Amino acid sequence: MQNNSKKRIGIIGVYHESNTFLDQETTWKDFENGHMLYGEDIIEEYRSAFHEIGGIVEVLSAEDDITLVPIFYGEATPGGIIAEATAERLLEELSRTLKENLPLDGLMVVPHGAAVSVPYLDFDGHWLTMVREIMGPDLPVIGTIDPHCNLSPKMVEALDALVAYKTNPHVDQRDAGRSAAKIMVDTLKGEVKPEMVLFQTNVAISIEMQHTGSDPCKPLFALARNIMDDPEVLSTNVVLGFPYADVPEMGTSFIVITNNDKKLADKNAAILNDYLLKNHEDFSGNKIGLDELPEHISKAEKPLLILDMGDNVGGGSPADSTFLLEVLESCPGVKGFMCIYDPEAVAEIKAKNPEGYIPVKIGAKSDNLHGKTMLMDVKLERIVDGKFTEKEPRHGGQVNFNMGETAIVTSKAGNTIMLTSLRIVPFSLQQLIHFDIDPTTYDVLVAKGVNAPLAAYQPVCKSIIRANTPGVTRADMASLTYQHRRKPLFPLDKIEVK
Repeated sequence: MQNNSKKRIGIIGVYHESNTFLDQETTWKDFENGHMLYGEDIIEEYRSAFHEIGGIVEVLSAEDDITLVPIFYGEATPGGIIAEATAERLLEELSRTLKENLPLDGLMVVPHGAAVSVPYLDFDGHWLTMVREIMGPDLPVIGTIDPHCNLSPKMVEALDALVAYKTNPHVDQRDAGRSAAKIMVDTLKGEVKPEMVLFQTNVAISIEMQHTGSDPCKPLFALARNIMDDPEVLSTNVVLGFPYADVPEMGTSFIVITNNDKKLADKNAAILNDYLLKNHEDFSGNKIGLDELPEHISKAEKPLLILDMGDNVGGGSPADSTFLLEVLESCPGVKGFMCIYDPEAVAEIKAKNPEGYIPVKIGAKSDNLHGKTMLMDVKLERIVDGKFTEKEPRHGGQVNFNMGETAIVTSKAGNTIMLTSLRIVPFSLQQLIHFDIDPTTYDVLVAKGVNAPLAAYQPVCKSIIRANTPGVTRADMASLTYQHRRKPLFPLDKIEVK
């Protein structure tokens, strides 16, 4: 640094992926059931985690001239839009805790980018703008972003630099934190002056085509990496978008950050956009429906991973869809595993503590979009506390998980059903292994997601099917009713390629 005094760099964030097609709102309790952390507890939770905060802490704590100031971090499992009272309370906490920790010389921010609230459709843009106003126009404010965000001009205008994860499943979140923190360090030293450009495209990439390790995303991300060969380019970012938020910024975007060279940033953003436009039809995939699924199951190499796209918990769905449970129960000789959020069933089973099979109503209790409640004869194997940890790099970068009190039951057809009291994202195989469930002993494993579960499940599964199930996270964007999106936007509209 240029002077002898240490630079105080804060860390603050609110992280939520909001599905506007859900009836249920996300409340303060949902954040408390996720992560609600203050001060040093933030560093304690994430120092060794494969999470962006872990990467930020790693880089900044290695600088002798920087003092880390962890402030506030709130995160809730993806769900419906943030309730108004909760949004206002989050804003109050952000403002209060930030002001209490002033003065600062810079701020690292950790938004998701797809947070929607009542009354702020662009909740991330709103709170980032508020934070910028508190920090003032001259101090560096730099952050990370989930590539499933819907990036708005307001978010970009509030920040000096914003670095997205480069993988889906998100196994490089710590790397993104490192990259953002490195830009902060170099900015404080006067070695760079970030110039960030946002390019909103006319394409929304279909959710099942957003796997970065395979086509069509793989070459697009490779192109973004190649642009980084220019030493004056600090970061290139493909922001895939989140189709389950009806907001004006919904869709795919690009961020290019250069060293004080807007013309270079504009040029490279245009290169990425040209590639996407020329290949846009490749980014809308073929879909396997429920009627076709039994035949695919019979032919697939086992163990088979079935991804329940319509009940994608990472996209905010209720986690209690029964469509695939019904399919499993109708496939003779197929041994399957499935997790369903159903606190009522857990309570009923616990109260009865049965030794044999008992009839229990399971699933589809959140709404009428995710199948029908199934009356099933099930046998209780055990009740567990639902807490487990993950030490490997997995989507989301979290270490500690809690699915609440959980009943593990077996159906007469031989399927294992994990009934949870809290909604849980299927990002870790420890969800099974920690509770003495061996995933390799099953013919079919169902995970309520699209790409995120792959980091955990792919090592034990020999084949994968993404099932186009009904629900609030169904893969077919054309079947969702948007009121706020930009136009034209492929695949909802035809677009012209010059």
